[in-house]
Amino acid sequence: MRTSTSETLRTLIDAEARRAGFEAVAVTRPDAIPLAPARLAEFVADGFHGSMDWIAETLQRRAEPSTLWPEVRSIIVLAMNYGPDHDPRDILQKPDRGAISVYAQNRDYHDVMKGRLKEIAGKIVAKAGGDVKVFVDTAPVMEKPLAEAAGLGWQGKHTNLVSRAHGSWLFLGTIFTTAELEPDQAEIDHCGSCRACLDACPTDAFPAPYRLDARRCISYLTIENKGPIPREFRDKIGNRIYGCDDCLAACPWNKFASAASEAKLAARNDLREPKLSDLLALDDAAFRAFFSGSPVKRIGRDRFVRNVLIAAGNSGDASLAHTVRHLLDDVSPLVRGAAIWALSRLLADREFGELAATASRTEIDAAVREEWLAGLASAEVHR
Repeated sequence: MRTSTSETLRTLIDAEARRAGFEAVAVTRPDAIPLAPARLAEFVADGFHGSMDWIAETLQRRAEPSTLWPEVRSIIVLAMNYGPDHDPRDILQKPDRGAISVYAQNRDYHDVMKGRLKEIAGKIVAKAGGDVKVFVDTAPVMEKPLAEAAGLGWQGKHTNLVSRAHGSWLFLGTIFTTAELEPDQAEIDHCGSCRACLDACPTDAFPAPYRLDARRCISYLTIENKGPIPREFRDKIGNRIYGCDDCLAACPWNKFASAASEAKLAARNDLREPKLSDLLALDDAAFRAFFSGSPVKRIGRDRFVRNVLIAAGNSGDASLAHTVRHLLDDVSPLVRGAAIWALSRLLADREFGELAATASRTEIDAAVREEWLAGLASAEVHR
């Protein structure tokens, strides 16, 4: 049974969470995810984390909340709905446009949520004393297992949190506190035999239900991956230029989700269906200005234009070739290499061969020269 002090504090937390725009809030204990350490260790041991070395480096702290902060007694998990007002997969039928993941179509959610969490945390300290720490995906905290343990939802077969009320569209944040709060009941898995999310993945990134190989995931490839997009995935990426929503959008539980109610989370009009031709023209300054306040800005102009060039190559729109040609002289080898691949798809084989015969002679980067060779080999096959 909760003490009156605990009940009063919980009432305050629930009220402040609603006031701050969170759709759901629940409480769990720091020892409530005993299976998470082994699952995370298996993920890393299999190499599924790819180049995200920070996951392996923080393995112990990530798996055990009390290792991150020994004083924690309760963990408050809060969720904010960012559901779209349309099916985000519709844009995949418009190859001249770039598909940006729903979560990145407005302000960086870290900025939106962290200030609000700090306000709630401050109210907790003012009411009950003690100490608090606030986290929003910027520290080694396993938010999704904690959210499941708190009862906000369950980790679906696509490894993301699924809620019966909000589907797969939830941002998560946590408040670690020294206050003793009665934990909520954990949620159970409601996926059943459904495998819609697994079947929706364009790159077969799920070797098994509840397991993700990030190295094959389009979100990883377009955001975390710092090098060229591996050739085996380029055509499968289509026009996805930042992240991928396919597995989330396929979840049947989304039928119970409502669109995000706050303007701060609603998509910017200019990020809903941006033209590839406009995005290809972005230099570093223009990129920073256009994506000011957006999480897209974090990957930098070169990686972003790399992604846009892959989409351009998949578009079948030969009119983009003129703009792409200019990027053969870009200072970034990453951009030059992607431009070569795009031109190998947009130009006739003879025209690409003639271009390669001259342009490749001055290229000094080995990886970019390899792109020319691969493009020529592909052109030969088509002749």
